[in-house]
Amino acid sequence: MLNRIRLFVLVLLTVPGLVLAAAPDIRLKDMDGNDHHVSEFIGQGKWTIVVVWSADCPICRRDIYHMTFFHEEHRKTDATVLGLSIDGQAGRDKARAFVNDQSLNFPNLLGGPDDPGRLSGTTFIGTPTYYFFSPEGKFMTQRIGPVTQTQAEDLIRDLEKRRQKTSMK
Repeated sequence: MLNRIRLFVLVLLTVPGLVLAAAPDIRLKDMDGNDHHVSEFIGQGKWTIVVVWSADCPICRRDIYHMTFFHEEHRKTDATVLGLSIDGQAGRDKARAFVNDQSLNFPNLLGGPDDPGRLSGTTFIGTPTYYFFSPEGKFMTQRIGPVTQTQAEDLIRDLEKRRQKTSMK
């Protein structure tokens, strides 16, 4: 019975969002304290992966480099990455040090633990979490736990196929 519950939870977390709503245009600060609307980054004609991280997250520290490679390879063509630290304003120095230590080459915003759920419209479980948004800014799916560059590319390819089938109907 426990295995069935685990499988059910896993399926719920990995199935693309059934309600493909646009991301709310929430405001967050960057590492320098400047305000930004998330719409500056999401819905700009490219796929966007929002990686939710925390400076204290060992999995984030170990695996976030995959997103720097993904961003570098795709940012000029079809996809970008946006980081969202949940360290809050009180943890801004730790978050900024994390960005520098990890050589993150994509924009990073600073929020709190409630902001990922507000952004995606889903329940935020923990870090790292990856939210995938369509080029139009619609939330498509999430992945909880580490995601490699190849996994992100494969997932976007699958989501694009579904998106094209839906638009043909």
